[in-house]
Amino acid sequence: MTSPRSLIHVADADALAAAAAQRLMARIDANPGRVAICLTGGSSPKRLYELLATPDYAKAIPWDRVHWFIGDDRFVPQDDHLSNIGMARATFLDALAPRDHVHPIPTDAADPDTAARAYETTLKQFYGGTTLAASKPLFDLVLMGIGPDGHTASLFPGYPAIEVRDRWVVGVPLAHVAPFVPRVTLTLPALASCREMLFLVSGADKREIATRALTDDTLPAARARSHHETIWLIDTDATPERLDVA
Repeated sequence: MTSPRSLIHVADADALAAAAAQRLMARIDANPGRVAICLTGGSSPKRLYELLATPDYAKAIPWDRVHWFIGDDRFVPQDDHLSNIGMARATFLDALAPRDHVHPIPTDAADPDTAARAYETTLKQFYGGTTLAASKPLFDLVLMGIGPDGHTASLFPGYPAIEVRDRWVVGVPLAHVAPFVPRVTLTLPALASCREMLFLVSGADKREIATRALTDDTLPAARARSHHETIWLIDTDATPERLDVA
């Protein structure tokens, strides 16, 4: 079973980043042991990552306990401007996190599916098992976004990856939206294995698709839910005028 969604409204993109940082810190503080955070790409999380690099947060995060993963990435080198983990590394991880606590998708593999299988092995080794249990989440926090077509991570509407249940990570040969490059993405079951799934939704250009995703359960962003807590953090510009949330 997955959780119902809760919406948290904030004023603007800066308030969204601040609220996301507070929730991230709360998840870290709630776990006295090894913490796993699954990052995402895009403009909204970049503001969050910039905030995590500021002195107050940099001093507060117990870097020796936190491991950083990525929910999906473009099949490009990590130093390419299209790389999701590359953006996170350049913004805060390389300067602050222990190198062996950053777990990128190996996009230097022969092809996306080879990279996916290698990353699945990494996740299973970290998890300490090959079968996900709702009572033992893989991640403390999974950050998510929503694309203009309703995709989340690299799970696109109508693509086979959205229906995969027997894999934790899969290759996506071609994206549904720009940039039109192959991807590697965690599947819905792997993303659901978290204590909190936190969607970051900001900007007037996201209002229409946010309205659809919050009222149409067929879109990938609507189907992505945690087994525990699912939060949509949404700013004023992206908030639908009227909404019945389920």
